[in-house]
Amino acid sequence: MFLSRVSLRFSLLALLSTVSGVFAENANPASTVPNHTTVLILGGGMTGIIAARTLHEQGIDDFIILDAKIELGGRMSPKTFGVTGRQVVIEAGPNWVQGTQEGNGRANPIWELALKHNLTTVYSDYGSLTTYDDSGYNNYTDVVNNAIDNFDQAIILAGQRLEEGEVDLSLRSAYGLMGISPKTPQEVASDYFQIDFECKSSLILCDAQSPSQTSWLASAWNNNFTYVPESGGFSDANQLCIDQRGFVYIAKAEAAEFLQPHQVIYNETVNLIEYGKDVVTVHTTSGLTITADHVLCTFSVGVLQNDDVVFQPSLPDWKTEAINSIVMATYTKIFLQFNETFWFPTQFGLYAAEQRGRYPIWQSLDHVGFFPGSGVIFVTVTGDWSLYIEQLTPGEVQSQVVDVLQTMFPNITVPQPIDIFFPRWASSKLFRGSYSNWGPSYVPTHSENLKATLNNRLWFAGEATSVPYFGFLQGAYFEGQSAGAALAACIQEKGDCERPFVEISKNAQPYPSILTSP
Repeated sequence: MFLSRVSLRFSLLALLSTVSGVFAENANPASTVPNHTTVLILGGGMTGIIAARTLHEQGIDDFIILDAKIELGGRMSPKTFGVTGRQVVIEAGPNWVQGTQEGNGRANPIWELALKHNLTTVYSDYGSLTTYDDSGYNNYTDVVNNAIDNFDQAIILAGQRLEEGEVDLSLRSAYGLMGISPKTPQEVASDYFQIDFECKSSLILCDAQSPSQTSWLASAWNNNFTYVPESGGFSDANQLCIDQRGFVYIAKAEAAEFLQPHQVIYNETVNLIEYGKDVVTVHTTSGLTITADHVLCTFSVGVLQNDDVVFQPSLPDWKTEAINSIVMATYTKIFLQFNETFWFPTQFGLYAAEQRGRYPIWQSLDHVGFFPGSGVIFVTVTGDWSLYIEQLTPGEVQSQVVDVLQTMFPNITVPQPIDIFFPRWASSKLFRGSYSNWGPSYVPTHSENLKATLNNRLWFAGEATSVPYFGFLQGAYFEGQSAGAALAACIQEKGDCERPFVEISKNAQPYPSILTSP
């Protein structure tokens, strides 16, 4: 068994080397690119890869993945960080396998890929926490635990509202109904830890949005379908990827098992999509033009919400409304490396500032089981604060985060970091944010219309089109699988080529006549 496993591993690495060679050499120059294909997949992230794999499994290999990057992976984005001699691979994008498997129960497909491809991960223990405020160290873990209880109660009440068909509200409104109103910096920071940031058992995913910007009902089922086995979820565990090949390795390794070099085109940015009744034509900024019987668009909703890609004819109103009904949230990790470690011995540190969201969540990577001796720590900001720091220089951000560290550790002189890095997700034309999040007043027809096809030719899929798993990597996986299967059924005339839409999303109850009558 061991020998066969080693043999399989080296075969896989050989395939990876071949595919990586295509990345490096851009071995599909314009002169050799076919001008027509059956399926053109726009985007080589998890959704695009799994859609391609599903087509291949159904006997359809006349497809091309077109990607603006020079490698597969989409928002899975590893980076070598640190000064020479002390470098580690960190993750600018997705970092966790969120929800794994409980016993012989249902398994998260991302966890299955991690096991299959021997990805190195470490359990994130959110209970390993040290708390701080403007006075320095201050143990308010009781406040954190209260925030956990509050959220758990909100999830229970959301389930009751779903069963009764009651309207959706924001999480902030839910807390108001429960008589909960965080006021002190410690209460607000604990609230942030559970909602804007947290990726923990019995809690919401990393929403990257404040409670007032987050759907109460959608966040509840989003949490349960991943973390609560009794509700159809996987498990309450989160595994942080520390693999020095990068989290993206599971996507590349999976692709290497079926993908041929001629089926991928790199370094081509789409700027125009013309969709007709018989064919879809895709244009790129370099002048490349490809036609296809079917096009699967896996662009983030952030990209679709901007004018980076033009559609001709213009998208119908029902599609545009659906695209703009969901938020593309931004979640930013700011990595710092120091010559010496001076911070908390726990995995996490929570800082309660007077201003909500000001560099609150700290995580040590210079920790047993992670990267001991690396001198690396990172702080996470989300939402509006993420947008704010994208307007700053690295030096300006460094000055602010060092000031916060000095406040957290007033009895020492905090040194300057020897390296700093943070991504600018919202500014990136390829992504325009980190991942999707449903805001208050979730409307089911919007999610239906988000994935609906146009002219039975132009398809849409991605983590945002997943009702139960929006914002999660497994959402991208499941949507790629679903879209690939539907495309195959359509092409082989075994199923419908239309994903239906609703022309007008109407309110469940009519508005008061005083508002509609002259």
